[in-house]
Amino acid sequence: MTIDDDGTRDGEAVSRFVERFAAQLTEAGMQRMAARVFACLLASDGGAMTSAELGAALRISPAAVSGAVAYLAQINMVSREREPGSRRDRYVLHNELWYQTFTRRDQALARFEQTLREGADNLGRDTPAGARVAETAAFFAFLEQEMHGVMDRWRAHRATLGLP
Repeated sequence: MTIDDDGTRDGEAVSRFVERFAAQLTEAGMQRMAARVFACLLASDGGAMTSAELGAALRISPAAVSGAVAYLAQINMVSREREPGSRRDRYVLHNELWYQTFTRRDQALARFEQTLREGADNLGRDTPAGARVAETAAFFAFLEQEMHGVMDRWRAHRATLGLP
């Protein structure tokens, strides 16, 4: 993020970052408003904001915030926490967000692979459809196996970065 001479963040630069990253997430398949809320949370120092803070930062309605955080909670990218001594909820990014997200994807790959193997057997592996489904199952098996190594290497690499 861009820093002004007085040490504060440049609000316009932050906003441009949030919108640019949100657009990339949307292109990758995430719902547009959820992508904007996620990017805004990611850009916040605390990794947590109230509905009112998100609405003000993104210039969106409370209903838009509610729908976006419901989607993000459903896919386990944020959680809802109650502010101590308050009735207001805060929406919080999960720790090790990307690691957890890809770990869940790994579990989905295993389920896809199993279903595809069964599908290939049901279709007949010697048929064009069965062969295509079997190849897809093999691809997911390969991806799942590689993902374990990638995640192990990430953990080792992250330990060298001096991050909190």
